[in-house]
Amino acid sequence: MEPTPSYVRLYQSGELRRRVDAAVAALADCRLCARRCGTDRQDRDGGRQKDRDGGRPNDRDGECRIGRLARVSSAFPHMGEEGIIRGTGGSGTIFLAGCSLHCKFCQNFEISHDDSGRDLEPEQLAGTMAHLASQGCHNFNFVTPTHCMPQILEGLLEYLGRPGARPLPIVWNTGGYDTLETLEILDGIVDVYMPDFKFFDGTAAARYLDAPDYPEVVVAGVEEMFRQVGQVRLGPDGTMSRGVLIRHLVMPGHLPDTRRILEHLANRYGSEVVVNVMGQYRPCGHAASFPEISRSLDHSEWVEARRIGADLGLMLA
Repeated sequence: MEPTPSYVRLYQSGELRRRVDAAVAALADCRLCARRCGTDRQDRDGGRQKDRDGGRPNDRDGECRIGRLARVSSAFPHMGEEGIIRGTGGSGTIFLAGCSLHCKFCQNFEISHDDSGRDLEPEQLAGTMAHLASQGCHNFNFVTPTHCMPQILEGLLEYLGRPGARPLPIVWNTGGYDTLETLEILDGIVDVYMPDFKFFDGTAAARYLDAPDYPEVVVAGVEEMFRQVGQVRLGPDGTMSRGVLIRHLVMPGHLPDTRRILEHLANRYGSEVVVNVMGQYRPCGHAASFPEISRSLDHSEWVEARRIGADLGLMLA
């Protein structure tokens, strides 16, 4: 029997409705991500409107370029995720368009930086979730979700109100630039946190993310995520039902920073979290403007990164 996601209890008690109302109200002065731009994103026409100076996004869209409605680029059972996430039925991935982190080398640049996808009302997002559940997915995997947290919760509330809705664990597949206020709203709603941990070096974070505070934000965020969900737990089907899975994309020439990240995780969490040391870096987005990362990762760099993690005793995906 599948474990019941914790958000079902919040729904039954009415607490989920209260969280949704609080999250939607926060759009009026948006500080969902650590940019804290304070944009009023409540305009339902936001995100598609352009100003008269050449097609730039309206200021009301903020750093993430998304207005009142969540914009979904694609949704499908993903068989390319980590084994303990995808299982045999796939992870029900919902790719949200827009992003506030602005990675120069973004591997999903077309989704995160371009004006692509379709704006969905809450009932439409609920329909997307229902379709994924009907296909046998093991979870709902929201990709780049931070800036759409209120809209996701609205969709979840609509989904749970449908007859025969099948509650699945929620995977929060984030770039790691979440504010603690956002994570506090998600306490008891998210079952599996899957944050990126991109850089420990503030200089690198400033250069490639325009976010010199990224290291402090992600360290504090992972701490809060772990406080909420604790050590990794697997369901009867062998997929994660609860816990933290941290992704680190190994960057060309940045093995010293990789070591710092892995040492931090090993010293703080040991084998209580899962770490995926990822070797698929390739120069995407604006990476060509940065000569030091304008090449693909050498296989030997990834092998060395994996060796460091194994020697530190981390649970590697």
